Amino acid sequence: MSKALPLVTRLGDRIAIVQGLRTPFAKQATAYHGIPAVDLGKTAVSELLARSGIDPALIEQLVFGQVVQMPEAPNIAREIVLGTGMSVHTDAYSVSRACATSFQAIANVAESIMAGSISVGIAGGADSSSVLPIGVSKALARTLVDVNKARTLSQRLKLFSKLKFRDLMPVPPAVAEYSTGLRMGDTAEQMAKTHGITREQQDALAHRSHQLAAKAWEQGLLRDEVMTAYVPPYKTPLAEDNNVRKDSSLESYARLKPAFDRRHGTVTAANSTPLTDGAAAVLMMSESRAKELGLEPLGYLRSFAFAAIDVWEDMLLGPSYATPLALDRAGITLADLTLIDMHEAFAAQTLGQPENVRQHRVCPAETGA
Repeated sequence: MSKALPLVTRLGDRIAIVQGLRTPFAKQATAYHGIPAVDLGKTAVSELLARSGIDPALIEQLVFGQVVQMPEAPNIAREIVLGTGMSVHTDAYSVSRACATSFQAIANVAESIMAGSISVGIAGGADSSSVLPIGVSKALARTLVDVNKARTLSQRLKLFSKLKFRDLMPVPPAVAEYSTGLRMGDTAEQMAKTHGITREQQDALAHRSHQLAAKAWEQGLLRDEVMTAYVPPYKTPLAEDNNVRKDSSLESYARLKPAFDRRHGTVTAANSTPLTDGAAAVLMMSESRAKELGLEPLGYLRSFAFAAIDVWEDMLLGPSYATPLALDRAGITLADLTLIDMHEAFAAQTLGQPENVRQHRVCPAETGA
């Protein structure tokens, strides 16, 4: 183990997480249908400020993440500042790092506190799979630019006459890697085949995850960290995640067909995470600033790490490379942890983490996947 790198300010203050919450998560085109990510972000941050009781004017920086950005609001962070009563002088910018986007936002705010440029900040993220930037084909896009420069009606009509019917079809946002053309589901399939992860194992883990999520809601374990969301047309509030399969059976998982490799695949819609809408945010500050404001931190940030790996194979194994770095920087080992919360994009991805699942012997029963 290398020497620990404490996350403290120049005055020795730790980075405190004072408050955190999220909206309930909703499946695509359900409760948040038509609600853009920026509005979901405003909802979460407004509730965060209200619950903390902190004066919005004290927030010096807001960093927010969004994976699928909207062209009309490319800097979601700035829009959230303007829409939640914070000072117009609050520093605000947006970040994007795929599934680790909100983690990046937290890291950025932590670094600003460590540098001494701020003492109080908010980090978070929001995404909507129900409100997406639907584009146009390259041929139509180029034609529209040329039409804008054309001087006569005949010139414009001539340009449009060159288009084919397929050029007029809308183009949804890409869900594949730009460099490889691979979808995350394709990589999950590759990982399942490479690491010998069976369909039965994937279905069992996914079923277990939904069962535990349903149990957590039944026991009220998530009530304090999930707000009740009221969105237009304000008829029905959403108080719980609606993407949890409460009453499904393992047998029902087995009936689904593969979603990516339809002939030989094992990754299905049931053992993958659904397309989801939602937002989350945390209030962060230096330890001394929290004491000044009379706020009791939920905890302190010990370390963080990001890792880049090859995009052609095992692209979803980032946690296996980042985890040892984060542990070393915190000066602890895996055995010191009492809870591991792993992002379960695909059951195959979770089961395929060799460093976490095999070498460190972290089985699904020990993780909050």
